[in-house]
Amino acid sequence: MAASPDQFRGHARLPHFAAPLRYDLRLRPDLAACTFTGAAAIAVVVSAPTRFLVLNAAELDVDRASIRFQDLAPTDVAQFDEDEIMVISFDRELPFGEGVLTMDFTGTLNDQMRGFYRSKYVYNGESRNMAVTQFEAADARRCFPCWDDPAFKAKFKLTLEVPSDLVALSNMPVAKETVSGLTKTIYYEESPLMSTYLVAIVVGIFDYIESSTSEGTKVRVYTQVGKTNQGKFALDVAVKSLDLYKDYFATPYPLPKLDMIAIPDFSAGAMENYGLVTYRDTALLYDELLSSASNKQQVAITVAHELAHQWFGNLVTMEWWTHLWLNEGFASWVSYLAVESLFPEWNNWTQFLDETTSGLRLDALAESHPIEVEVNHASEIDAIFDSISYDKGASVIRMLQSYLGAECFQESGEPVKDLMTTWTKQQGYPVIYAKINGHDLELEQFLSDGSSGPGMWIVPVTACCGSYDAQKKFLLKDKMDKINIKEFSDSQSADGEKNQIIWIKLNIDQTGFYRVKYDDELAAGLVNAIKAKKLSLMDKIGIVEDSYALSVACKQTLTSLLRLLNAYNDESDYTVLSHVTSVCLSISKITVDATPDLNKDIKQLLINLLLPAVIKLGWDPKDGESHLDVMLRSLLLTALVRLGHNETINEGVRRFHIFFEDGKTSLLPPDTRKAAYLAVMRTVSTSSRSGFDALLKIYREASEPQEKSRVLGSLSSSPDQDIVLEALNFMFTDEVRNQDSFYILGGISLEGREIAWTWLKENWDHVLKTWKSSSLISDFIESIVPRFTSEEKAVEVTEFFAGQVKPSFERALKQSLERVRISARWIESIRSEPKLGQTVQELLQADA
Repeated sequence: MAASPDQFRGHARLPHFAAPLRYDLRLRPDLAACTFTGAAAIAVVVSAPTRFLVLNAAELDVDRASIRFQDLAPTDVAQFDEDEIMVISFDRELPFGEGVLTMDFTGTLNDQMRGFYRSKYVYNGESRNMAVTQFEAADARRCFPCWDDPAFKAKFKLTLEVPSDLVALSNMPVAKETVSGLTKTIYYEESPLMSTYLVAIVVGIFDYIESSTSEGTKVRVYTQVGKTNQGKFALDVAVKSLDLYKDYFATPYPLPKLDMIAIPDFSAGAMENYGLVTYRDTALLYDELLSSASNKQQVAITVAHELAHQWFGNLVTMEWWTHLWLNEGFASWVSYLAVESLFPEWNNWTQFLDETTSGLRLDALAESHPIEVEVNHASEIDAIFDSISYDKGASVIRMLQSYLGAECFQESGEPVKDLMTTWTKQQGYPVIYAKINGHDLELEQFLSDGSSGPGMWIVPVTACCGSYDAQKKFLLKDKMDKINIKEFSDSQSADGEKNQIIWIKLNIDQTGFYRVKYDDELAAGLVNAIKAKKLSLMDKIGIVEDSYALSVACKQTLTSLLRLLNAYNDESDYTVLSHVTSVCLSISKITVDATPDLNKDIKQLLINLLLPAVIKLGWDPKDGESHLDVMLRSLLLTALVRLGHNETINEGVRRFHIFFEDGKTSLLPPDTRKAAYLAVMRTVSTSSRSGFDALLKIYREASEPQEKSRVLGSLSSSPDQDIVLEALNFMFTDEVRNQDSFYILGGISLEGREIAWTWLKENWDHVLKTWKSSSLISDFIESIVPRFTSEEKAVEVTEFFAGQVKPSFERALKQSLERVRISARWIESIRSEPKLGQTVQELLQADA
């Protein structure tokens, strides 16, 4: 029987008997009707006997009569929607060598923020559409038929027909332009070899500002009309980053120009399209008067990340999505390198531990995945754009780089393969148990959930004893090992008074992607070292994060975690306190369910811990204070409001009322607004809702996306369930862009979790229809489900989703359910701690 097109169904990847060399594409978007027409001429090389051409196409209407390969017309054209492929059959085998495949097609400018889509903006007071592309991972096929797989690199030559009053951008500079009446035709230069996911087109009305690198590459930032001043900061970071990277990679920037553009509707944070990088507004625009210090940092790190991709990802590309972690992990790591060099006062490498922390927290789950993950279908790709690929990826790269040393890492000839394989091929991470036995430090590695399974890592261990002067560095290759303390201690502390508690810190500066559990003697030594200010910022962060993770995993008591936190009571550094406050808020939440009778006292204890730093900073900015202190003020005031500190709430409400009457007041600059907005929402209820209405008014009148997101992030934080419900329903109105739903979802109060879950069940079909991208659907599940802490609720959620799980959110659902069960186990463990109540009282009295 003759082979049929069906043989190509159900495969992860396209067959290799034919491959594209060059695409000649002509596209004509109709921004009013939200459709587009296109014509493709693809130079294809046939390298094995076949009478089929198989390529990707999705949601496109291909005109079958227009299809030709050389002068051959096809005998059959089959489109398999579930595989997103098109199989073109001919009546004879195709000639070997190069031939041209041509076809015409039409499509829709969709509103799903993927493929070729429309984004809405306001120009001269009226709403308009712009046309934008977002192709990573597998959505170029929604714009033109193609071999939509990163390994099939080709050259692209684009031609666009657009209304003559619009700006039309693509990856390459314009070669020529012709105008005919109201339409202009723009011919772009041919691109170098690149993958389909990096092709980009943007059509709309924009202004730009420009600058040049030291090599003379033209760099532009495009914004909506009248907003170019908000692009200056990103432009400056871009030019400096390009200069830095050309030296780091020892390769010039590969393209003739670089454009960066702000897109109002955008599902990710940004996208590194070759030569035309797209961003959501908040990740590119920065306004000295309206943006906060953390916004500024976010813009810098995002720009540095996307521009690193121009080399690592675009010039050199992974062969398949299994290696996404290399692309994203490296860009994340190197963006910190760039920002550290541009803004040393931000202490950026210490802030990198935020990435390591989120990587470790996800990787502690059984429902995590290895850094290198098998991808069997296009629908699974989006779900691996997660904290493992980015944050664990970057952290493992940092671990390797710090173990080998910077110079060696850049040349990388070391035999690192065995070491790296243990970190990339298996999920999870080791927990190293450390205990003192005479003069020996004994180490043993366990799996991250504490059970001793087959997982074994080659762990780069670093250690210091009593000071950072003498450091020990070795690879732990076996389950157990021991080292003599004398090898790395300064001799006084090791041989001095026996009763003097020395301190030993493993994983110096948290460069390793693992956790450490210390025996009681070592743990006590570290508490003293924290109080005596002997430890680096990174080590202070590492100790509190490891201790918290061990407590959640029921390997250490909450009692001992509270004692440890108490040692941080005169800490004043932003980088350390950002981790301390995150742990405090988590304890505050879990004890509502675990020990309701102790919750008020525990909250008071946590408030006492953070209060000294707040009193020092106050609400008002001070002349000449550091960038990190500005961020610290915002962090701590927000935390105190969440912990229910009445004085902070009252002051936030007082300042809000003044600000609401006079937007120009200096009493509420952008950095402290979030705390004030949350304070207002803590006082809002159905019978007293003026604060809620005032915030909605601010939202409606704000033109600045960062201000809008600050308001959205506070609307659902009221203790009143009906107000929470109203905030959630506000998301369904056309006043909130679909990309911004996660701000409202992320703010839901503990009191609002039941109503939020009921709301999610009732509206699930609508959510699935409206939010198509994996990351956006996952937000709904990950923001609501893990707020619960009982086995009963986990069962209820499982039953609701039974039989309707899709690949786009399957991973998010499994991880969320696992988090619920981890919380349930943690609660059991906390309830069985005999000394918790007594310890809380002791610590409160010590504060008094």
